[in-house]
Amino acid sequence: MVCALGAAVCFGTATVLQAVAARAAGTGGGGDAALLLRALAQWRYLAGLALDGLGFLLQIAALRSIPIYAVGAALASSLAVTAVVAARLLRVRLTGSEWSAVAVVCAGLTMLGLASGAEGHRDGSTTLKYVMLATAAVVLLLGPAGGRLPERGRALLLGLGAGFGFGVVEVAVRLIDGLAPSVLLTNPATYALLLGGGAAFLLLTTALQRGSVTTATAGLVIGETIGPALVGVVWLGDRTREGLAWLAVLGFLVAVAGALALARFGEAPAAEG
Repeated sequence: MVCALGAAVCFGTATVLQAVAARAAGTGGGGDAALLLRALAQWRYLAGLALDGLGFLLQIAALRSIPIYAVGAALASSLAVTAVVAARLLRVRLTGSEWSAVAVVCAGLTMLGLASGAEGHRDGSTTLKYVMLATAAVVLLLGPAGGRLPERGRALLLGLGAGFGFGVVEVAVRLIDGLAPSVLLTNPATYALLLGGGAAFLLLTTALQRGSVTTATAGLVIGETIGPALVGVVWLGDRTREGLAWLAVLGFLVAVAGALALARFGEAPAAEG
């Protein structure tokens, strides 16, 4: 859980840096690769990517130790980190209700930490690995489709798509059996992880730059938490501590609800310089 929370701190801080860089990169269509390249020319975006890399390593460590639903809720809490970082670094004013939402997220994660058991030990089937790969391919196609929609619909689709992409990464980590090259190259989950993660970054960059930030970020939180949690419980055997399933469900819902209340912090206002 410490690794999952560390990943949330990295991702939450990176969001502030990447959001500022995405705004400075100009306009672009849904899933526009040129927009990503322009964002990569911004030092803030590169710093955010470095934090994302560290967060990803911590996420892998967490996914190897605790259930996917606990990791997903912890990652959703990165919005609370984003809110606090934005308040400190960019002087974004948090209302009393938003500080309350930060506290709600912390309370939900505490409940999850108390209730979570060890990760499930069911092996992911070959079918599930190919389903993850197919899902990642669909996520990649959502970029051009989302770019043609009106603002609210575009933001929701791009946000959900990015969430599904990151959700594929969460599940794919559990489906990779070993790190030997011969194992990695023959495992469909490896390609699902790479394609899903790349597509998610592409869609998220566009969602941060265009449309309703609150709508996009809400879609992101929903996409990266609920689906992977269900896969972990139904197909991979994730469980809670004996008699504490109700606390895990409550903690998950409370943490996600608190994150959704902070959805506007999926993008911080642009900074000077």
